[in-house]
Amino acid sequence: MPPLFGTDGLRGVANRELTPEIAVALGRAAARHLGGSPYLLGRDTRRSGPMLQAALAAGLASEGLDVLDVGVLPTPGLAWLAGARQVPAAMISASHNPFADNGIKLLGPGGTKLSLELEVAIQDELAGLFAVAAGNRAGEAPELVGSVTSEPEAVVAYAEHLVSIVADAALPGGEVVVDCANGAASAVAPLVLGRLGLRHRIIFAEPDGTNINAACGSTNPARLAAEVVRRRAALGIAFDGDADRMLAIDEAGELVDGDQLMAMFAIDRSERGVLKGDKVVITVMSNLGLRQSFAARGIGVVETPVGDRHVADAMESEGLVLGGEQSGHLIFSEYAATGDGILTALLLLELLGRRQASLGELAASSMRRLPQVLHNVPVAEPSRLSGAESVWSEVSAVESELAGSGRVLLRPSGTEPCVRVMVEAPTPELAIASAGRLVAAVRQALA
Repeated sequence: MPPLFGTDGLRGVANRELTPEIAVALGRAAARHLGGSPYLLGRDTRRSGPMLQAALAAGLASEGLDVLDVGVLPTPGLAWLAGARQVPAAMISASHNPFADNGIKLLGPGGTKLSLELEVAIQDELAGLFAVAAGNRAGEAPELVGSVTSEPEAVVAYAEHLVSIVADAALPGGEVVVDCANGAASAVAPLVLGRLGLRHRIIFAEPDGTNINAACGSTNPARLAAEVVRRRAALGIAFDGDADRMLAIDEAGELVDGDQLMAMFAIDRSERGVLKGDKVVITVMSNLGLRQSFAARGIGVVETPVGDRHVADAMESEGLVLGGEQSGHLIFSEYAATGDGILTALLLLELLGRRQASLGELAASSMRRLPQVLHNVPVAEPSRLSGAESVWSEVSAVESELAGSGRVLLRPSGTEPCVRVMVEAPTPELAIASAGRLVAAVRQALA
């Protein structure tokens, strides 16, 4: 059986869990339920990307759809292109995962995320195709084959679109250090910053197919922080492998995460009267300090499960303009339907230039981040968490001891075989100790 759709499409170890055979079948299934031509295909810099992209293209073409390969492009760039042309698309990427993993993320006509109902229909179709040797649709001529072509200029069109958003802004004059994670931002970010005339230093922009996210990018920004301090730069920007996330480093080398970025953007928009509904969409992982900051300023929150799909759905249903995750996946609905790390970076630069403040100053004045400890506990069956009474008994004990001064969250991962354990507390020591107790409880109950 092929893998099931997770939080963000299919994902697994390339050529073992996510094989070319699965990609061909998925192409057929997507063609039957999404249609649309040409079907845009993009990828990040993983070595397995061209293999899976070729297989997916073969499946689409075998159903009569034309396929347009736009090459290496950030996920939000592909979504923008699909939106501009009102066609469906697929991204070959495992985002922030190590290079050995890969994934296939389907986008509907216009670059939008698929509904759950449509995902289920495609999943069912995929299972049927994978179970039998499927030929062309019944009654159709065997010569019905779509074309597969490429459009290397897509990256330039996307870069020009990003530049146009902040072209008239007064951007800060200090140097910006940018970590491209050896991923899809490697070609786009330097092009955008160069066209805006910003002083910048690019690091980790030499992808070789295996070094994506390796000791760099938003999942490991330590070397970026050191470079910011060494160069006395104004700030640092870190993307993940497919550039839909962004974290920042302030002038002192301190991390500014997605919650802090959300606080800065939301407060600024609220003060200017452009935060629609005076509400922001956040997730269950958002820091308690963010909630406290918003409450003190009269900014409401809509809470969703983790995953940009849930954030985007809530924003649409509530008619809101800003939402995001602690991981740095922020959505600005007036510009894009999905998270876009490069766009977020540009809007951050616009904010700093307009407020005439350093990143450290603005982050400190926007929220106080409570100490947070997060552990990913490997388990064979994360779904068993809901029935693990001993674990939830320990959760209740920890919550009673925190007495409202912190938070506890346990959830099965949607992308990996593990349980995520998160604790927030008034002090780092208490957060570490409480999280340790919960990790031990999970291991004992689910090992």
